[in-house]
Amino acid sequence: MNYNFQTAADLLSICGSEKLSLAEVMIRREMAMDERSREDIYCEMQINLDTMRNSIEKGLEGEVRSVTGLSGNDAKKLFDNRDKAHMGVHMAEIIASSMAVVEVNAAMGKIVAAPTAGASGILPAVLIVCGKERGWGDEKLIEGLFAAGAVGMLIASNATIAGAAGGCQAETGTGAAMAAASLVELSGGTPQASLHAAAIAIKNVLGLVCDPVAGLVECPCIKRNAIGAANAIVAADLALAGITSMIPFDECVMAMKSVGRTMHSDFKETARGGLAATPTAKRITRELGLTEADG
Repeated sequence: MNYNFQTAADLLSICGSEKLSLAEVMIRREMAMDERSREDIYCEMQINLDTMRNSIEKGLEGEVRSVTGLSGNDAKKLFDNRDKAHMGVHMAEIIASSMAVVEVNAAMGKIVAAPTAGASGILPAVLIVCGKERGWGDEKLIEGLFAAGAVGMLIASNATIAGAAGGCQAETGTGAAMAAASLVELSGGTPQASLHAAAIAIKNVLGLVCDPVAGLVECPCIKRNAIGAANAIVAADLALAGITSMIPFDECVMAMKSVGRTMHSDFKETARGGLAATPTAKRITRELGLTEADG
């Protein structure tokens, strides 16, 4: 059986004919392409999972500041206030964890860029915090990462995951789609439901610009990971309730690509538009001794 797939339609066809999950198809694809054993692939993904977990823990400990001093310790503030959060303790922990990872990244710590460094907090926060609540072990979480990988690969192959090419919709949008799909799968949803969740997550952020202040992956990136994690949870719960995306996943990815192509370059990681062009952002850029070209 050929487990290579180029579109979500291909992936669902394989899942249906072979009665396999998204994760299992992705695992078999990796085994065939890399000529490696299942054990080797699992061991490598375990390293990624451990790194994700460590980055959350480090970020929530506090005393994490970026080199510029623009970011740090906001994740701990929310985590410490989770009992009072209107969103609920569980959701507050997910959001805090998503911010923790990106704060660690900004402080030059070790993270897993899934799908990118700027959107690295969404997937680990959703899977690890939900996994802790549901009692999911590492083996199950690793399967979730493979399911997420399938979705991320489809977006990277058919559109882009780079803010410089498609705006923040391509980064935090992809991260949310990956997290939503994997959460649905681990919660017992069908492959179709997983891709409905991913499609919903993408639709929620179409057109979102990438406008980093001073060209740094700090503002608004860290808080956009928070929103991305919330997006993933909402999309997953909608799909698990049987709610579908009117527009199929593949067409949502096509729409993302089209929007990214027509988006002005000022809104694609150049630090020339959006929040990066505000008076405050320009002042911060000058105070840091940076120029537009540096960004």
